[in-house]
Amino acid sequence: MSRRRTTTWATSQQDQQELVQYLEDRFACAQACTECARACALRASLVDPGGNGEQELVRRRGIMCAEVCDATCRMLSEQSTQDEAGIRAQVGWCLSVCLESAHVFDRNPGAEQTADACRTCGKACGEFMATLD
Repeated sequence: MSRRRTTTWATSQQDQQELVQYLEDRFACAQACTECARACALRASLVDPGGNGEQELVRRRGIMCAEVCDATCRMLSEQSTQDEAGIRAQVGWCLSVCLESAHVFDRNPGAEQTADACRTCGKACGEFMATLD
């Protein structure tokens, strides 16, 4: 095998591995976003809308996190062409909202699973963003 063919084949293998890793991380991020959106929507529905200040914060955080995660999942699930800057912005926003929401949920008894779902989603978003570098 000539040197050129060997180099082309090795580059092709590397490109293919990078593509597979990108798709796996994208799917993991979308899946974590779906799970987080469900957990946050459920947490928000359990809080009385007329509750005290902390309960109202939990409800608002749950709604916001569910909406951001849902939008991120939909964006990551689309097969249409998307610009990297747009993907990076959406996933970065999701990461921030998830981590902020986890901190709010940590302060509320019974919301531990929701906080964990938020942290899991934040971690998946971070890992996916690393594939964009």
